[in-house]
Amino acid sequence: MPSTVSSLFRLARAGLVMAQHGVRFVPKGVKVPAALKVARVLTWPIGALSAPFRRRGDRATRVARALTQLGPSYIKLGQFMATRADVIGQDLAADLAELRDALPPFSMKEARAAVEESLGGKLEDHFVTFSEPVAAASIAQVHKATVHDADGDVQTVAVKILRPGVERRFRNDLASYDLAAGIIERFHKPSRRLRPRAVVDNLRQTTELEMDLRLEAAAISEMADNINGDRDKPDGNFRVPTVDWRRTAKRVLTLEWIDGIKMSDATALAAAGHDLEQLGQTVLRSFLRHAMRDGFFHADMHQGNLFVEPDGAIVAVDFGIVGRLNLNERRFLAEILHGLITRDYRRAAQIHFDAGYVPSHHDVEVFAQAMRAIGEPIHGRTASEISMADLLAQLFAYTEVFDMETRTELILLQKSMVVAEGVARELDPNLNMWTAAEPIAREWIAENYGVAGQIKTVGANAEVIGRVLADAPRVLEQAERATLAFADMARDGVRLDEATIARMAGDQSRGAKWQSAAIWVAAGALIVIAITLLTS
Repeated sequence: MPSTVSSLFRLARAGLVMAQHGVRFVPKGVKVPAALKVARVLTWPIGALSAPFRRRGDRATRVARALTQLGPSYIKLGQFMATRADVIGQDLAADLAELRDALPPFSMKEARAAVEESLGGKLEDHFVTFSEPVAAASIAQVHKATVHDADGDVQTVAVKILRPGVERRFRNDLASYDLAAGIIERFHKPSRRLRPRAVVDNLRQTTELEMDLRLEAAAISEMADNINGDRDKPDGNFRVPTVDWRRTAKRVLTLEWIDGIKMSDATALAAAGHDLEQLGQTVLRSFLRHAMRDGFFHADMHQGNLFVEPDGAIVAVDFGIVGRLNLNERRFLAEILHGLITRDYRRAAQIHFDAGYVPSHHDVEVFAQAMRAIGEPIHGRTASEISMADLLAQLFAYTEVFDMETRTELILLQKSMVVAEGVARELDPNLNMWTAAEPIAREWIAENYGVAGQIKTVGANAEVIGRVLADAPRVLEQAERATLAFADMARDGVRLDEATIARMAGDQSRGAKWQSAAIWVAAGALIVIAITLLTS
């Protein structure tokens, strides 16, 4: 585990690189914490001296250069923070949304070593041919290869391989993010509502899943099962690649190679005779159906991860990031969408309170008024003017007014919905988000609140009751032991021996000393690095 001192040095270096590129991460209108003011003063000479030599470009370009210079984990952090407009502001979130995860590839020698270590034997034992990298990102790169299938025929596959040492790099940098988040929560009270440490934990969970390619394979397999019956639907022409499990391990993933047109190339799609409006609607409705019906969705559905095959089928790749919603969250999503679409703002507001998203000391009617302020402009504008990004920006603005804490389980959903809308709008600028979403929300509500839904609920409740009855003897035994233990505590009190008390006091004292020392080390490191850069 990285030490506090090494984490502080990492943060100091990151601050200086940001200063060199003239990047500031505090949104406009937000009071700058005292600690950041001190950091700005210390790094001001770096920014001033580097300004004449800085490569030209807008802020989004400078942010991208800074994060790329800092390395893979900072690129991933930037992409993740693009989903958190409530934390960093709309302008910076928009800049980060343009960040492209592209890095130089690692060598063929390292790729061969990774395959042979993961799958055993020689690379030629598993692949007939194996190309140079065709794409490289912060966590992994992709090669095109061929294999013999069960019938002896040659099939083309995509082989994804993790970067060497990427796990250690991410672990070290995440430790520094966690330290920074802890400092922010402790010394900047307004930020506590945004739960910075929870944001870092969410990023840690996401990257840990991304760095086990078996989990990505499992996500693709699960999605395939979920959408198996959708091809008969008018907007169900959506699929995922087939996994080659024989050639898949923790650091190597082998999939069916997809021959199609990237959805980012609208001109080529139109030239090939595809209906762009239908493609846009299929992307949006597929995403909403996966989120609401299945509670499992692709959380990185940008144009680069979507291909269109000759028959018009949309194929999604790169399942490193997926999102999950439980039944209550899906109900919340469907009700909110339906409430805004049908202009039933009182119902939409009540769902926020029922889900615990708005504290009970607020008034439902007042919150409904806020929902109306968000929803009514949607109904008074043309389809091309309605933006999910704008809607979410308004929702974020109300989170502070109504003391709403960040719900980490909805972060990926919010980001993914904006991305899916953006993809659909690129294909059809006049796409009406609400018209496209309404059948999916109505279908989900009918299935879950109608007769079939009630039967499903009764069945689920019966299963729960059965588990409770089966566990009753064990629960009663535990309850009896707990009651006796509490009775002993009530009679004799809770006692700690002198050695335990002394050890606790010593640990607390050492912790305080280390914290004080770490702050001085951080300040010293910043000054030393600044002087070094100024004199180099």
